[in-house]
This record gives sequence, C-alpha cells and structure tokens, in this order.
Amino acid sequence: MTSLTRQEIEQGLAENRQSPGGAARNAHAEALVAAAEASGDRALFRETLDNLINAYLWSSESSKLLVPFARLLQEYDKDPGAFSEWDAHSLFWQFKWVATAISDSPGIPLESATGWLDEMERRYRIAGYSERPVREAELWLADAIGDDERAERAFKRWLAADRDDMSDCRACELNGQGQYAVLRGDDAQALEIWAPVLAGENTCAEEPHRVLATSLLPLSRLGRTDEARSNHLRGYRMARGNESLLPAVAKHIEFCALTGNESRGLEILAEHASHVGPLANVDDQLAFHGGILVLLRRLRELGHGQSPAVPYEGVPHTVSELYEVLHAGALGIARQFDVRNGTTRVSDRFLARIGREPLIGHLPLGVRSAALGQAVSPAAPGFSTAPSPAMAPTGFAELVERARQARDLGHPGADALWAEVAVRVDTQPEPDPLVSADLADHRALAAAKRGAEEAPELLAAVRACYRALGRAERAALADLRLASVAAQSGAAPAEIRRLLGVAVRAAESLDASEPLRTRRIALAELTAIRVASYLRSVEATGDEEHGHGHVELAAELTAFVAAYEGTLADLTAEAEEMLGRIALSQGDLERAVDLLAAAAERAVAAGLPWQAVDALVLRAGVLMRLDRPEEAEQAARSALEGAAEVTDAEAQGVVRLTLADILLRRGEAAQAAGHALTGAHWFDQAGLTADGGAQVRLVLARAYAQDGRAAEAAEVLQSALPDLLEHGEEQAVFAREFLGDLLRRLNEFRPAAEQYLLAAETAKGWEDPRPQAGLAQSAADTLSDAGLATEAVAAYERALELHRLTGEAPVAEVRVLRSLAWLGLREAVTDAAVSRARTLMDEAVGVLEAALTAEPGAAHLRSELAQTWHQLAQVLDRRVSAQAEHFDEHEDEDEDDDRDGDEGGGEDAPEKLSEAEIEALRLEEIGLWDRAASAYAELGPDHLRDRFQCLNNAAWTEQERGRADAGAARVAALIDEVRALPESAVPDWLLPSAERLFAQLTA
Repeated sequence: MTSLTRQEIEQGLAENRQSPGGAARNAHAEALVAAAEASGDRALFRETLDNLINAYLWSSESSKLLVPFARLLQEYDKDPGAFSEWDAHSLFWQFKWVATAISDSPGIPLESATGWLDEMERRYRIAGYSERPVREAELWLADAIGDDERAERAFKRWLAADRDDMSDCRACELNGQGQYAVLRGDDAQALEIWAPVLAGENTCAEEPHRVLATSLLPLSRLGRTDEARSNHLRGYRMARGNESLLPAVAKHIEFCALTGNESRGLEILAEHASHVGPLANVDDQLAFHGGILVLLRRLRELGHGQSPAVPYEGVPHTVSELYEVLHAGALGIARQFDVRNGTTRVSDRFLARIGREPLIGHLPLGVRSAALGQAVSPAAPGFSTAPSPAMAPTGFAELVERARQARDLGHPGADALWAEVAVRVDTQPEPDPLVSADLADHRALAAAKRGAEEAPELLAAVRACYRALGRAERAALADLRLASVAAQSGAAPAEIRRLLGVAVRAAESLDASEPLRTRRIALAELTAIRVASYLRSVEATGDEEHGHGHVELAAELTAFVAAYEGTLADLTAEAEEMLGRIALSQGDLERAVDLLAAAAERAVAAGLPWQAVDALVLRAGVLMRLDRPEEAEQAARSALEGAAEVTDAEAQGVVRLTLADILLRRGEAAQAAGHALTGAHWFDQAGLTADGGAQVRLVLARAYAQDGRAAEAAEVLQSALPDLLEHGEEQAVFAREFLGDLLRRLNEFRPAAEQYLLAAETAKGWEDPRPQAGLAQSAADTLSDAGLATEAVAAYERALELHRLTGEAPVAEVRVLRSLAWLGLREAVTDAAVSRARTLMDEAVGVLEAALTAEPGAAHLRSELAQTWHQLAQVLDRRVSAQAEHFDEHEDEDEDDDRDGDEGGGEDAPEKLSEAEIEALRLEEIGLWDRAASAYAELGPDHLRDRFQCLNNAAWTEQERGRADAGAARVAALIDEVRALPESAVPDWLLPSAERLFAQLTA
C-alpha cells in the first residue's frame, strides 16, 4: 500500500473509520500509516496516526496505541503550529488513553508508567487544562500497586478538580467512581453513583454498556435481583460482539455462573469463542478470561468437567482442560503485574474473583438456554418443590404413614414421600411386606402414567401382593388401573370391557365393613363412564354419533354427581369438571363457567385445593373469551393459590402462563412479567422449553414491551424465536413482526427490516394479502430509516401492489405513495425527482378523493388528504430551497470555469429556475398549505397542531415573497379563533407560539 495516492489514502481513512473494531481494521489502519509516511505528506501522516490510535482503542489491542501516540507526540513537539486547535485537543485527549494503556501493560516498568503520568501532568498544566484526568489516572495506577493511601488522595483530588474540555464524559467518570466504591466494599454507594448512567441520563459510546455489566454483582449481593436481571438483558445486548468490551462480556458470563445460569453463560462464551486465547491487551485478557474461569469452575463443580467447551486457539478442549489453560495464562499475567508493581494486589484480586461462590441458587433470566444435561438445576428462590405433607419425618414408620395419607388424598407430594421411603427402606432391620407392596404399587403407577410397556405386568404383580396380604381394597384399585392402562394403550374394546367388568366386580365384592368400599365402587363407576365414552367414540361410524355421545356422557356424569355429591367430594368435583369440558366443547360457555366453578369450589371445600387447579385455569380462559377479565384474573389467582402444593412442573408453568396472559391483557405488565418469568422456569424444568416455554416467553416479551423495556423484550423474544417459528405460520408471522417492532424501537433498523421481510415471506401464500402488505410496508419504512433507499423503494412498491389487491386500504396506499415521493428526493432534489414526487403526491390525492366519494364524511380520509396537500407543498418548498442552496454555493466561482453551461450543476443539480418560476412555485405552496389548513379547520380542535404548521409555513413563504402582512393576517385570524375556544380544547403551546410568530412577521 506504500504506493497509494493521497486520494486513495483519504478514501481508505474514510472506510477505516466506518469499519467495525478489531484486528482487520487495525491492520488496515497500520498500512495506511505506512503509506502516508512513505508519501512524505506530514499532515496526512498525522491524520493516519490519529486514526490508528482510535482503531487500537476500540479493539482488544488497545495497548498498542502507545507507539503511534509517541510518534504523533513527536510530530507535535517538532511543529505545534501544524496542529489545528481540534488536532491539538485530540492529541491531549489521547494522553488519557495512553495513561490507561501504560497502567494496563505489565511489560512497561513502573518507573516509565510514573514518568508518563508526570509527563501528562506537566503538559496539561502548561496547556492550561484541569488536573482532573491526571488524578483519575493516578488513582488507578496507585490502586494497582496497592498504594491505597495515594489512591484515596488521588480520588479526592479527582473529585475536587474542575471539569473542563479535557475531562472524561460524565458517564465514564461515574463508572470509575462507582468501581472505586465497589473496591472499597460499598456496593450501595456504587449503585447510587451509577444511577444516572443506568437510568440513561448520562451516556456515551461505551456507557451504559460497561456500567450495566459492572452493576450485576453488586445488585445481586444486595438482593436487588430484578434490577440485576434487567441490567443483564439490556447490557449484554449492548456488549455482545464488541471487541473493546470483552471485560464487560466477561462480567455477564460471571454473573450467569454465580446465579445458577451456567447454560446461559456457556452460550455467551460460545458467541465470543474467537477471543478465547491470547490477546494483545493482556489486561483485557486477564479480565475476560477471569470471568470465563468463574463459569468453568462452576461447571466443574456441577459435574461437567468432561463436557466440551469452546476451542482454545483452534484446539478443542473440555471444560476442565480449558479451565487449566486459561487459569495458567491468566495467573501468569497477574504475576507479571505483581512483579512490575512490587505487590500481589493484582493476583490476589484475580484469585478472589475466580473463587467466588454462587450468590443465588437460581435467578430466572427469562431467556431460553439449553439444558446442561445431567446437572440438576435447583428450583428458583420462592418456588415450592415439596408440599407440606412431604416434609420428611424423622422416623421411618411416620414417613410411611405420611406417604400413605398423601397417596390416599391424591396429594402431589406423595411421589416425593414414596421416593424417600424407597431410599430408607433398606436401612430397616426387618422388611415389611406391606411397605414393599406399597412401593411396588407406586412404581407400577408411575410406569402406567408414562405409558411404559411393563405397566400391566407390574400392576398385576401388585394386585397379587395385595391379595396375598389380605388388602382387597388395594387389589381392587390395581384391577381398575389395569383397565385404564388397557384403554390408554389402545387395547381391543372387548378386552377393555372385560377388564373394566373385573374391576367393577372387585369393588362391589369388598366387605361391607370396608371403609373404602363406597369410594372404590364410585371410582370404578366414574372410570367406567369415562372409558365407555372413549369406547363409543372409537366404535362410532359417523359424525352423527359424536353429539349423541356427548349427550350420553353428560347424562351419566350428571347422575354420578347426584349420587355421590354428599359423600365423595373429590370424585364429584372430577365429574363436574368433565361436565364443564363437555359444555365447553358444545359451545355453551356460560354453563361451562358455572360447572368449572362448582368443581373447583367442591375440591377446595374438601380440603383438596390442588385438585381445583385445572378447573380454575380452564375457567379463567373461558372467562377471558366471555370478556370478563376481572373474574378471569380472580380464577387464575385462585388456581395459583391451589398450585402452592403442586409439584408437577408443567402444571406450575400452565398456571403462571394463564395468569400472566390475563394480567398482560389487563395492562398489568409488571405483574405479568413476574409470573411469566416464573412460568418459563417451570416449563424449562418440565422439559417443555420449546412448547409452553416458548409461549410464556412470548408473553414475557410482550409484558416487557408494554412496560417500556424494549431491549429486554427483544432479548427474550430472540431467544425463543426458533421455537416460536415451529408453532405454525400465524405464530411465526406474529413473532417476527413483534421482534421487528422491538428492533425498530431500539433503532436496529436493518435487523428489524429483515424480520418484517421474513414475516412477509411466510404470509406470502395466505389468501388474504393484507398481512403481507402491512409487513412489506413496515419493512419499507424500516429500510428507509436504515438509509437503504433502493431496498426501501422495492419494498414500498411491493406493499403498494398488495394494498391495491385488497382494494380496502386507501390510507395505507396513500402513505406508501407519499413515502416513495420523499425517497426519490433523498439523494438529490433534481427536477426529475421533484416531478416524480409531484406525480406520486397527485396520485395519492386521487386515491383519497375516490375514497371520499364512497365515504364523504370519513374524517380519517379528509385528514390524510390535508396531509397530502401539506406534504406536496413541502416538496415544492424543497425544490425552491435546493435552488437557493446550490446556486449560492457556486456564485463565487470563477465565471470562466468551464461547466458546460450547467451553472455549477452536474447530474444531481437542479436546473436554475427563473424568478417567475420561483414565484409560481411559492404561490402553489401557499395555496396547498391554505387548502390543507382549511381542511384541518373543518376537522376541529384535534387538528390544531397540523393547522398551525400549515399556517406557519404559508406565512413564512409569504414573507419570502415580501408580503409578510399577508402571512401575519393568517396568523392573527387563527389567534382570534383560538382565543374564542374553550381553554381545555387548546394545547398550551399554541397561543404563545402563534403570538410569537405574529410578532416576528410584524417586526
């Protein structure tokens, strides 16, 4: 590149400044320096050095900026006059970066580091700058070498010194001050200092990115977990993929490792795997690898030491292998600092960091993360995993009795109790045959629930054991389960009926003195009703049997309720819930609501609140369909109370998803988010991350968005998007459109447009073209925001085509036409572009006038028509302004300059208008604005802002024509009219603005 021309080097500089930070940009910047130096152009050489310093700064090679800075400083010392005021300011500003780079480079002797700090102080003093940046640099050097007294003095002098043009931005200063508070053990003070940065009041290119990451552990230590979660979701999104922010990325990894989110930490590590190796900036390497080591240590402790980790310098490593490699490298760097600094401060802090213990068992983050495999994730704080009866008693006999009570009640905690019995049974001096039978019964039931092939054999063995022990009531239950298993496995109807008959006879043959005889008979009857309905559906030959089957089933269940409602509340409640589901399937929502309520009330009254959960969840959904949200919320909250003792993870997830969805629809976004977070945890525990987990994360993202937390919503939604795309086309389109909306809100225009376009592609085959048209228009708007005019035009034209296919969207069609008009003027205001824009605006007027013919009183159409006249006037005004701007720029050029008669034009220049042509355009503008203002006046006070804007534009255009009095008359008329309106109908700003405008026009 040494043979590059000046123009090529300048072009290279322009490209380099726009390139993303990293090794490629740095290498290009280095080559530009070499080429500029070879050219002998000292000014260009200085410019390339400055560019190289900035390139290094925004990468992991920031320590390399010392050499180009020293060379640039030499250039300044040789000829300070060659540096403009801005160049000199930039040079002194870079001194601060150098001070940090020197402190962070263990290869630079402490004496040299101190010398550079003294040199910085001397030069700042001579140049008249405040000592504030010098004292900050001194603080961090003193802290690194363990001189805490000097650090404290430097800190106080830093705060006391005046701020001036050389001071860091307020956000960066607050970052450093908060970090110093953390080092002194005051997390609360640090968070107070950081508050303006975290709230977005003080920001810069790297803030709040770094503060969000640094705040994670202090927040967690103080128990402010909601804020920690939020800062992680927002902050990692900002830091992701940014090479200069690898230390911040490491803090997010560390946070995940210490809050039970190791899988999330692994995903973040994988996204930055290319940097897991030696870095040019060893301080960044120490910080980055230190956070990774916290994660790797936790994974080893959880038994994942032999699991694959990310490669190191291209070589695959397990977790344990990578830990050893990174630990050795990072500790080596820390000890280099120790040798340079004459203290163990750096290595002590490093070792303390990687040895940190978890702060929280598990903090749900809301984002989807892959499971770690064999490691068992603990329940989130506050989640009940064991019901009250499952509290393990001290004695074995008491434990068995509790387990039998829970089993007989159908308590969700029975499984946990029997699991404990199974663990402790072998420790008993003598085996108890009944306990052995009960354990076998529990295993058989579990096999039946999961549909295991061996379930019938296990149940038959259990029945034999109970019969041998004289426990006929338990044997009868095994008979009933055998019939149910046969039905579940799709056995022949005749076999199912045979087994069912056996079960019914076994129940009826129980001794009259058996306390459970009535229950066994009733349970057999209810099972027979359910199975008979199933068999009728299997044997039905036509659709006509379906409705009749429901009628018969409902009659049987109703009779069952009547027979047992006074004695067996739990079975009666089960029958009523089934009746409610039948009513729901028949479309009788009101009856379904009543039946489900009765079932739930009966279960709760019987002391079995967990049995009411399903009915309440279903009832809540039906009430929402009936547009009774208050009752729906009450039902869902009752379900949540009943679920307190439910140990089934899926059931827990469903309850919270239901309540979160209801709360979201009621506008209670914060509460909805809390329940959705919990629901996501439970669905993950149940292995349903891709199913219920995806749905609840969609609700969580919507709740965050409704609460103004777009970054968190986007992070959650993006994590769940692959799963949501598998839930049907409608779900896929909604999810992509929603994500596009979020990304657009975050000014991430290109990825937003991509989501809209992908959603439009999915909707391409739909019969109704309106969804695709709306998505194409959203994509076009976003592509326009991203500055991609050509792509935006193509998307707008597709949207226009689709809108016209529907024939029902004149407003959307008009807005597309107006957008196309303005896009044509983005590059240059040429006569051709203005003509094209006028044509499009006229076409929009035609669309609206046609629509108004069919719907004359449509206020929204009249408003759009006024807006179109308004914008056409703005197009014409742009043409007049372009004329003045272009030809004013060239009026001082040499008259003899050969410009081919284009009057300083070129391909993108407008033709020069005559005074008459300019006057005609201005008159047309005024006419359009007057017409629009009149239309807005007819539309009433709600359009006063638009009307004032039109009158303001018309008045100033009159002033340009030398007729300020005509403009003032328009404004005076508006003032008189507004004064006559009720005060509540007039915006506060309007009258003062109009009076100020009138005064300016009449001055």
